[in-house]
Amino acid sequence: MHKSQFPPAPYFDPRELRETLTALVRSHGSPQEARPAVVERLKTLVKAARGTARLQLEADGNGRRCAQGLARFQDELVRLLYDYTIAHVYRATNPSDAERMAVVATGGYGREMLAPGSDIDLLFLLPYKQTPWGESVAEYMLYVLWDLGFKVGHATRTVDQCVKLAQSDTTIRTSLLDMWLIHGDESLYAELERRFRDHVIRGSERAFIDAKMAERSERHRRAGASRYRVEPNIKDGKGGLRDLHTLHWLSKYLLGHEVGPETVARGIFTKEEAATFRKCENFLWTVRCFLHFYTGRPEELLSFELQPVLAEKLGYRDKGGLRAVERFMKHYFLVAKDVGDLTTILCSALEIQQMKSSPVLESVLNPLTWMTRRQIREKTDFRIDNGRMNIADPDVFKRDPVNLIRFFAQAENTNTFLHPNAIRQLRHSYRLIDEKLRHDPEANRIFLQLLTGRVNPEATLRRMNESGVLGRFIPEFGHVVAMMQFNMYHHYTVDEHLIRTVGQVTEIERGNSAGDLPLSTELIKTIQNRRVLYVAAFLHDIGKGRIEDHSIVGAEIARRLCPRLGLTPAETDTVVWLVEQHLTMSNIAQSRDINDPKTVRDFADIVQSPERLKLLLLLTVADIRAVGPGVWNGWKGQLLRTLYAEAEPLVSGGHTQIPRGKLVAEAQKELREALTDWDEEEVDRFIERHYPDYWLRTEPKRRAYHARLLQRAEKEGKTFAADHTTDAFTAITELTVFAPNHPRLLALFAGACAANGANILGAHVTTTRDGFALDTFLLAREFHEDEDEIRRARRIEDTIERLLRGDTWVAALLEGRRPMPPRVEAFTVAPEVYINNTLSDAFTVIEVAGRDRTGLLYELTSALADLSLDIASAHVTTFGEKAVDVFYVTDLTNKKIANEARQDAIKERLTQILTGPASS
Repeated sequence: MHKSQFPPAPYFDPRELRETLTALVRSHGSPQEARPAVVERLKTLVKAARGTARLQLEADGNGRRCAQGLARFQDELVRLLYDYTIAHVYRATNPSDAERMAVVATGGYGREMLAPGSDIDLLFLLPYKQTPWGESVAEYMLYVLWDLGFKVGHATRTVDQCVKLAQSDTTIRTSLLDMWLIHGDESLYAELERRFRDHVIRGSERAFIDAKMAERSERHRRAGASRYRVEPNIKDGKGGLRDLHTLHWLSKYLLGHEVGPETVARGIFTKEEAATFRKCENFLWTVRCFLHFYTGRPEELLSFELQPVLAEKLGYRDKGGLRAVERFMKHYFLVAKDVGDLTTILCSALEIQQMKSSPVLESVLNPLTWMTRRQIREKTDFRIDNGRMNIADPDVFKRDPVNLIRFFAQAENTNTFLHPNAIRQLRHSYRLIDEKLRHDPEANRIFLQLLTGRVNPEATLRRMNESGVLGRFIPEFGHVVAMMQFNMYHHYTVDEHLIRTVGQVTEIERGNSAGDLPLSTELIKTIQNRRVLYVAAFLHDIGKGRIEDHSIVGAEIARRLCPRLGLTPAETDTVVWLVEQHLTMSNIAQSRDINDPKTVRDFADIVQSPERLKLLLLLTVADIRAVGPGVWNGWKGQLLRTLYAEAEPLVSGGHTQIPRGKLVAEAQKELREALTDWDEEEVDRFIERHYPDYWLRTEPKRRAYHARLLQRAEKEGKTFAADHTTDAFTAITELTVFAPNHPRLLALFAGACAANGANILGAHVTTTRDGFALDTFLLAREFHEDEDEIRRARRIEDTIERLLRGDTWVAALLEGRRPMPPRVEAFTVAPEVYINNTLSDAFTVIEVAGRDRTGLLYELTSALADLSLDIASAHVTTFGEKAVDVFYVTDLTNKKIANEARQDAIKERLTQILTGPASS
């Protein structure tokens, strides 16, 4: 197709500029002499065009118009450059035969829209008979385009070469699918169009669809499978532009037309779906153009530091408990959801038309029996077509709105996919989900059965959510659909997190995580009422996005909703309590001294019963594991197990099957079994060095690891030892240090980490009976390769040893340290300092919270030492960009800090650190 029907680019007058370039050649005497001046003139033109496009985008917010304008400008620029080249640089001496060329737009450029940072894909199409003229023209044009700053994807080929390569290479075939003639020989281009249609496309439709679906799956795997990742890739992520491109390619390959009237006429999409495609495309192009202009590069990742900027430029404002950036990202995820719906509908339709092989091999090997199909057809309002759950007639949902819920139950029971006709009818039936249906006992019975089912509640809830039914049947859930939390801790939107939490409970119940979660796996078998756990998992964050505390709001929602779902008053009370307290166990385990009896007593007073303790542990574990990859680790698991073990006797009336002494003895026995190559005397000596709390707070593998580290130091006659491990998957490096204990030791360790640019995500501080410290730091991994990360860990170990010897000072090492990472700078965290004398019988507890930065722990611990405070234990936790550090301290006489004036001085000093610059 030729683009002459498009109006010229509004950025310059092509005729006038041709005359200008001709004048430059004449004034300089030759094209070679004129080349620098020509390039400079074109650079000015490109800069002006981009400036105009940016101003237009900022004025009207229409990314599609911006992208089309940039593409039309590119057309005119390429035509201008081609005409200049064949008129002044390489004149065609025999244009009727071999010295012909067609300049063709392909790939992304061929889709008629260009982002500011897009590549320019060009095909220089040459005749079968060639002379050096064609290669010379193409080379000259490319060098000028490169000099102008364009990144050009290019090929110089004949028609035969294009056809042969397209037949064997899907990437080239896809690139040529969107080709059109920019300038040059029309007959040459027409030949390529005809042969591409007849010899490449015809007969290869099914293979092309299979290839595109496989390519899409691999792209999603690389970019992160969920479309609800809070830092999405707008181009390659699930629900992004590339998914729309895939729909576009499939439509063009099968129908010869892009998504629009023809796809509607052929029944692939409805008129409303085609309009949704265009709406999604417009939004994504607007965001992408703003993103490229703001960053000055082809940036496709909507990272945390860019999201607030884009939200402001796109006109979003704070409203209803959501910040502007959260409202913007909610809009983004709703668009991504619509893109996913369109993809599902098209792929299902193609499969049903037998143009694509079945997506699940199991459905072929274990097809539903004819009897099952007949029973479903005869006894329900549904039927199975092509292995997919369909509706019997268009009035199924209107005749009985409960079918809107029953449909998903039937699909789950038969393990079938959803038919596109049924999906469409679901979307057209939203108005039927009213208060009458929401309070229908049968509808709620079926939903509760799905939520607490043993088949796959996570997958079913996700189906209901992506179809739009879940958020309408449970309006409070609809409030958090596509809602992001603007922080670095949560990896998914709130609705996706809730569904994943239900999935984690299922994983625990099935025993699939027994290796990581031995206690949870055993406890879930003993709970009295599993459905309160599933309902609490589904509701625990449902109060987010409001001004009030989300735990309190969520508990109020649960109080209203649980009776509607069919829960008894007692079950409702338990769910309400779990939702209200769902953060309590995690916060206490990670931020309190759980070996302090007062901590455990206070926690037991909140829990009150063994059953609630079990349920809260299970909900806490599922919640943390559903936050995102790398958030859960063995350290957190050990802390939660210890808190459970400490609290269980208190909530059981003082009676327990696992007393503290027995737990310690079992831990020591496990160590002996792990150190079978040691002399018994060596094992005894290591055991005697540690207080009971060490055995309760330290996971088994780490105890053996510590034993070998201390053994190495003893054999080498050293009082200092260090070691490290790193994990690319969790992006964490663990650094363990053994050294003589003294008041500023923690500050020295933290200073050494800061001096090497290491950000501390957590710390585990232990002291031995013989006056040593055994501390473990969790550091954010900096390097991709293990070798580089290990070198950094060794540098930190060396720095710590030099500091302990007095060979250097922390202040000197911290001079000129790196600024805060841009990701963290995107966030604001209000500084908080709390001093509490009621949380411990023996210590004052100081809790500080603020924006994390490299060196923060060093500054805080140094300040506490300067204030003559003795740190008995430290609990360092990082929730994304937020650091929460808790210190159990006394004065130098081992007494609490009771004087209010001194408390005020401590608060003032620590607040100064939290609010001060990273370089302070």
